Amino acid sequence: MQIRLLLLDFDGTLADTRRANTLAYVATLREAGYALTEAEYETRYFGMRCNEFLTRIGIADPTERERLRLRKIELYPTFFDTVRLNTPLWEFCCDFRRQGGRVWIVSTGSRANIDNAMRHLGIGGPQTPEAQAPNGCVDGILSGADVAHSKPAPDCFLEAMRREGCTPEETLIFEDSAIGLEAARRSGAGYFKVEL
Repeated sequence: MQIRLLLLDFDGTLADTRRANTLAYVATLREAGYALTEAEYETRYFGMRCNEFLTRIGIADPTERERLRLRKIELYPTFFDTVRLNTPLWEFCCDFRRQGGRVWIVSTGSRANIDNAMRHLGIGGPQTPEAQAPNGCVDGILSGADVAHSKPAPDCFLEAMRREGCTPEETLIFEDSAIGLEAARRSGAGYFKVEL
């Protein structure tokens, strides 16, 4: 069966955002009086959804967690000089689209963070005018808020397939994290592990 749909995780797969994410969290928490080192975040918390991460470090108040989440989104672009596009993967996706295939970003990250990073990289979403996306566009974006159960549940991948009218056999997934790879496996689609 022919592959018709590529699904890409964003952070750590299409883009190396590890350092920008880490620095944004460290700066946000430092402002709020919480001690967190880069090494501690990277080894213990990287890849967790924001709410889960903030809960794990002891921030019990949901209002405070939301305030910190929004501040992290606000600070994130100030560290974009450290963000790098996975050029070989993106070029492959652009070729795939030129041949009629569809490409989606499927991430547990926040939509605002994804949109900001994509804009920085010159990549647009499905509604982006070409002039604002010099490096091309994706056909769809699903973020953590778009499904009830996040990775390792396969819901996000299955929802993207549903929206495109594709089966798992017609889909190929690119992921970097253990939970993302488990979600890909559970979806029934073929998948590749990406290492940046």
